[in-house]
Amino acid sequence: MKNIIVGAGISGAVLANLLAGKGENVLVIDRRTTLAGNSYDYKDKETNITVHKYGPHIFHTNNKEVWDYLSKFTKWHFFFLKPNAIFEGNVCNIPFNLNTLYQVFSNSMAQRIEEKLISNYGYGVKVPILTLKENDDNDLKFLSDYVYEHMFKNYTMKQWGLKPEEIDPAVTARVPVYISHDNRYFQDKYQGIPLNGYTKMVENLLKHPNIKIKLGVDYKDLKVNFDRVFYSGAIDEYFDYKYGELPYRSLRFDTQILNKEYYQKTVVTNYPNNYDFTRITEHKYFLDEKSDKTIISVEYPEEFKLGENERYYPITDAKTKELYEKYKQEAEKLEGLYFIGRLGEYKYYNMDLAVEKIFELYSKLFVKNN
Repeated sequence: MKNIIVGAGISGAVLANLLAGKGENVLVIDRRTTLAGNSYDYKDKETNITVHKYGPHIFHTNNKEVWDYLSKFTKWHFFFLKPNAIFEGNVCNIPFNLNTLYQVFSNSMAQRIEEKLISNYGYGVKVPILTLKENDDNDLKFLSDYVYEHMFKNYTMKQWGLKPEEIDPAVTARVPVYISHDNRYFQDKYQGIPLNGYTKMVENLLKHPNIKIKLGVDYKDLKVNFDRVFYSGAIDEYFDYKYGELPYRSLRFDTQILNKEYYQKTVVTNYPNNYDFTRITEHKYFLDEKSDKTIISVEYPEEFKLGENERYYPITDAKTKELYEKYKQEAEKLEGLYFIGRLGEYKYYNMDLAVEKIFELYSKLFVKNN
């Protein structure tokens, strides 16, 4: 084989499809026995509900090229994520917007703050809480403190395993108040979930005579040489951790079948201040599936431990960026080796950006050479 792609997630599948379409032979392997990486989903036999095994995945993009490309391999269930959060006993919209004001404050107070927000910043904009904090108005300073304390601080401590003083102020600065009545979590032009699931979409991407697939296979166990290796596994693992491990946060999911029609009012409910978990996902909402039972997943962030759980979120700071650069420099010495995806590039990519990055790589490999 000329090309091997290590990892059958969205990055590997798109690249395999593009290479195969160019007439190249491709072997795709994955140490898991399933396709689609962390976007893997399956139909539960008891309830007929599609379950996102590794957490909720909603595809969203403003890139028409990416949307049109994937639309060749799936029909879409058009879907807008409208999560909520529970704090101070209230069920509220997130991100914090003008509707949330009226859910947590008295009408008179909410109206006063709404008028000040629009007067100071306009309508339809997202204002970081740090910007609000720098405003001379006491109500807007109060709002920034309220959002930070009730919706951000404790959630971030659970998600990243940090103490309050360890939270990077630059991260805090990005937490927005959305001056709008739009309850959607994303405002991208194109949003949806593959109608038959992400696993089926990836399966369709890989359905080509030039593509061979081997699951349950570790790259290190192969005794075959390839002209090009596209590696979507962890870059530090590839080099046997010669400079040390790159740190990640992991997740644990407690998935339960419940003998009731619905558990909560929307697909995702966040719990920033209560309990050890961060959110609960109710899977039947994804594709609007009907059942007299429901399936929920309770999500617990935890430390990544090699061999015990999965890598999810790169922990990026100056120290880890320096460590990643050492591995990147090692990779650049090896001809025909390309690291792709969130583990290979040590970045958390949304799915649309993962596809964009593969388009860029494909362009470098072929288009510019023709």
